[in-house]
Amino acid sequence: MSYSIRTFGDPVLKTQAAEITDIDGKLVRLVDEMFTTMYETESGIGLAAPQIGVQKQIFVWDIDEAPRVIINPVIAESSGEWVYEEGCLSIPGLAVELVRPKQVLLEGVDLDGNRVQYEADELEARLFQHELDHLNGVLMFDRMEADQRREAVAAYRRMSESPERAPRRLRLS
Repeated sequence: MSYSIRTFGDPVLKTQAAEITDIDGKLVRLVDEMFTTMYETESGIGLAAPQIGVQKQIFVWDIDEAPRVIINPVIAESSGEWVYEEGCLSIPGLAVELVRPKQVLLEGVDLDGNRVQYEADELEARLFQHELDHLNGVLMFDRMEADQRREAVAAYRRMSESPERAPRRLRLS
């Protein structure tokens, strides 16, 4: 089974997700369905539960055919700065240059209930920060400067209203 990806304007995307207290078969099924949904998009490398309407602190990712999941994640450390063009499955068709920390240390729990840590740099670090934002009700629009945000929201709305005339991927910097 796969889910529909919730898109900008859906209130679930602006809500803080709940901490997970029980790891059970239902959660394992959710993770499988999240991977199915993410792979069906063909462009996603990460997916947070709120993006499919599930208000739980969990996200999945797959970079270089290494699928992983983390429960109740937190960024314990971050350093550096990296500008990169970022997109989002919940804001389809829009890519924006954003500044985020270059390295992070992500901590959380795996599906076996074990504490895990992931040191990440550049793309994977950005992915962790982006998905963690979803768990906290933050969209990439919220990370933009005011002028960039106004331009991006207006461009996204134009694309949404006339998808047949929209470019395949709108890039703003």
